Amino acid sequence: MILVTGGLGMIGAHTARALLDLGQEVVVTSHRQTDPPPFLDSSLDGSAVDGKVVVERLDVTDREAFLALGDRYDISDIVHLAGSIPSGDPVAYFRHDTAALFNALDAARTWGVRRFAVASSIGVYIGQDESPWHEGMSLPTADLPHLIVAFKKAVEPVTTHSLAGSGVRPIVLRIGSTWGPLMDPESIFSPIPPYVSAVLRGETPAPLPADAGGDWCYAPDMGRAIALLVSADTLNHTTYNVSSGKPFVYGEAAGQLAVEPGGETSPHLDITRLTEETGFTPSFTFPEAVADYITWRTTNAR
Repeated sequence: MILVTGGLGMIGAHTARALLDLGQEVVVTSHRQTDPPPFLDSSLDGSAVDGKVVVERLDVTDREAFLALGDRYDISDIVHLAGSIPSGDPVAYFRHDTAALFNALDAARTWGVRRFAVASSIGVYIGQDESPWHEGMSLPTADLPHLIVAFKKAVEPVTTHSLAGSGVRPIVLRIGSTWGPLMDPESIFSPIPPYVSAVLRGETPAPLPADAGGDWCYAPDMGRAIALLVSADTLNHTTYNVSSGKPFVYGEAAGQLAVEPGGETSPHLDITRLTEETGFTPSFTFPEAVADYITWRTTNAR
């Protein structure tokens, strides 16, 4: 059984769904939300059911409660995606998410799992001028735009050093710019959900620059890529870029979004390593993702 922390969040839920599609049994944790999205069948009574995912309410900063999961489930792999949003006090944020990471690492070592996948970020490459960004690049010292990116950059050596010699294989997931179903509809990290929100409210959103864009990955594709890495028979590396692997611009979905000239295209992730070792290619083009997301927003309460 594979444990996905933060498994009812955007990336976690889509990862759990993809793991189920690959024939895996899955237990997901969530601190507050226990109502799964409609694409995730679930068993809320703590018993695994064929084709369903078990949902466990868990505060990932509670070490004893975290380790107790191993008494109830035979967990073979961990995908650690749980994380919080900074709320003004950087020390409190770092303390919370570091405690969660340490508990997940303790669990991995205690249970002797096969693989421990952990979320890093495309943001670790900030300051690197060459594009596209690939895993062999050095990570420059740079001012980082957000506390989350700073934490993710620290997660990488903490994880690999913590698991050294343990027999647990780390998988560092340098996750690209992800958006889609279950994302905060007013998110500051992607303009698409707020744009659709404005349209659904009957407002006229500001046009998006047609030639602006960069890296992107639609959430169902992101979940499938992570699931393929966790489930692969063999892996040749520790660190993997996870995204669509090609740049996009908003003008590609001009028929669905109001666009105007202007803007700057950002760097994107090279996913050659991911594709060669898992066969992953994205299922959604950008226009297809926009159409799917609009349908989701108009037919789902979440």
